[in-house]
Parts: sequence; C-alpha cells; structure tokens
Amino acid sequence: MTTLWNRSASNRNKSFVLFAGMIVFVMVLGYFFGIILGGMEFGMIGLTIAFFIAIIWALISYYYSDSIALAVSRAKPADEKQYLKLHNIVEGLSIAAGIPKPKVYIMEDKAINAFATGRDPKHAAVCVTTGALEKLDKWELEGVIAHELSHVRNRDILLMTLTAVMIGVIVLLSDWMIRMTFFRGGDREGGRLGLILLVVGIVLAILAPIIAMIIQMAISRKREFLADSDGALLTRYPDGLANALLKIQQDNRPVAAATSSTAHMYISNPLRPGFLSGLFSTHPPIAERVAALKNINVKAAEQEIKDNSGKK
Repeated sequence: MTTLWNRSASNRNKSFVLFAGMIVFVMVLGYFFGIILGGMEFGMIGLTIAFFIAIIWALISYYYSDSIALAVSRAKPADEKQYLKLHNIVEGLSIAAGIPKPKVYIMEDKAINAFATGRDPKHAAVCVTTGALEKLDKWELEGVIAHELSHVRNRDILLMTLTAVMIGVIVLLSDWMIRMTFFRGGDREGGRLGLILLVVGIVLAILAPIIAMIIQMAISRKREFLADSDGALLTRYPDGLANALLKIQQDNRPVAAATSSTAHMYISNPLRPGFLSGLFSTHPPIAERVAALKNINVKAAEQEIKDNSGKK
C-alpha cells in the first residue's frame, strides 16, 4: 500500500536529485561557455565563473525573494480583526505542523488560489485570494492552508527559489554563449576536438533553456504532490483539499497579478492555459492530485510515521 509517509519520502528524494542535476547542468554549460569564449584552456574557468554566479544570485534570492514575491503579487497584510477566521485557521494548522505562525496576506482577486513564500518557517508568509475566502467552506480552506504550510515546513519555497536561480543562470549563460559565438565568428584553435566541443556548446546553448524549464516543472510538480499529502495529514481530512481543488478547476479563473516567475508558488496554476501548457505547467493536473488524495489512508500513514519514529 502506498501511504502518505513513503510517497512523501519518494517525492522529496526525487526532487533533490532533480535539483542536483540542475546544478551539474549549470556547471557543464559554464564549461562550454569558457571554451566558446577563449578556447579549450578556458573551459574550467567558465565552469568556475558559472558556479559563483549561481551562488551569488542564490544568496540574493534567498534573502529577498519573499518581499519581491509579495510586492509583485500586490498582496497586503490581512487585518486580524477583519480576517479573524483566516488567522485562526493559519494559527491552528501552524501549531499542528510544529512551525511558527507565518505572516498572513490577502490578494484582492476573484480567483480561488493561494501561495506561500519565505526562505524558512521563521521567515514565511501565506497569501490567500479573496476569491478563496468567499467560495471555499471551512474544510476546503483548511485544506488549502494546510497545503501551503506544508510547503513552508518542507522548505519547498527555498528549493524552488534556488531552482529558479539556476534557470536564470542557465538562460543568461545560454544567451552569452550564442552572442559570443556570432561575435567571434566561430574561429577557435584546438583542431577537430575543439570544433566538436564548439558545436556541442552551441547546440547546448540553444537547448539549455528549454531543458532547464522542463527540469524546473518536474521539481515543482513533485513538490505539489508532497504538499498535498502532507497537508492531508495535517487536517486528517484529504477530502477538504480535494474538494477545494475541484472548485478551483470549475472556477477556472487566472490570477491577475500572477506571472510566469511566480506561478510555481501557487496551489494551482494561476496563469491562463496556453500552447504546450501541459508540458511547461508548474502543477500536475488537478484530476491526478484529487485521485492521489482520495487514495490516501491517513490512519495507515500516521501509524507508519509512529513506527518509523520509534526506530530512530
């Protein structure tokens, strides 16, 4: 039987493997960038530069990504008196999750959606649309909040922020590689091997952004399944989140302030469906998520967690 516990462990392991692959991809791209820029002897220099660019960019995103995300989304603090019900739900589920209560924000939008941001549980925020507050009942809203708090507890936001940083570095290096190739005219020393590496580098520069986006989508989808299952354990009621997802599907409204760079944060894809949206979507199909929630055996999962805790 697949329970919440072993499915969560599997998703977590696969996500970190995918992220590690992204880091290696950045370093390989940097290596070929060095070759294109200065020849064979510059390969390792390019690799090193790419690595440090990724680190610096990651540190900036680590400390400021939450403020940027809230500003871009036009979110505002939820007044505790006006949104007492929302605050009570967040506080109660935070206690159940064993994390500090995050800051609570709202977005003035009729779409049913929500997102979490922040580098760790001590620096986190949860944002809910006014549409979600109006259209979801208590159990459905609890399911949505539990999902977002699971992202906070599992540090999914940090993982996805770092992944977005890798995407940015890959796109930047790819653009530089293509520009330098045309600027320098493609003349390089190094014989046949140098020419082969040059061609490989050019092809990689063209394909790298697409490959990186696919990797990012794979990581994001894994984290969504994990947050669904962990959220179900928090509320002990998987149907709450499942019904909320079905309402989101039926409502089918895009979030006005959402962008391609913030789409991965939301509980459901906030963008209007477009060409190849299935391939590049940051979220699994809602039907698959609902089916997975329906198959969760909460009691079995709780027992398995107790058994595993006892072995430590």
